[in-house]
Amino acid sequence: MDKFKLWLEFEEVDPDKWQKDNDFCNIHVTMEDGRHYGINVWTYNFLTVALQSNKQARNNLNGLYLIPPDLFVEELTRDCIEKTISDLLKIGNLEEVLNPSVISKNTD
Repeated sequence: MDKFKLWLEFEEVDPDKWQKDNDFCNIHVTMEDGRHYGINVWTYNFLTVALQSNKQARNNLNGLYLIPPDLFVEELTRDCIEKTISDLLKIGNLEEVLNPSVISKNTD
């Protein structure tokens, strides 16, 4: 299994303000081989909030569409995200299994 390190925005930036089951955050995944990924993560519940906010702000043709995150998870916890990333890596490289907005770069 691939080894990786996680940086989780909800642990580093005002940790007491996050709603673990209804929020969004950014994460960074650094692979042992130097690949690095920046991933935008939403909880399932946050989709409803994002849709309502989009309509109220009259964005994206008054809420006709919504640009999704890179990844949806049940909750914003280290355990949930570690398990998710581990499982995705069993399927393939993150740049192949997640949507194309995930950025991968080698650091030689």
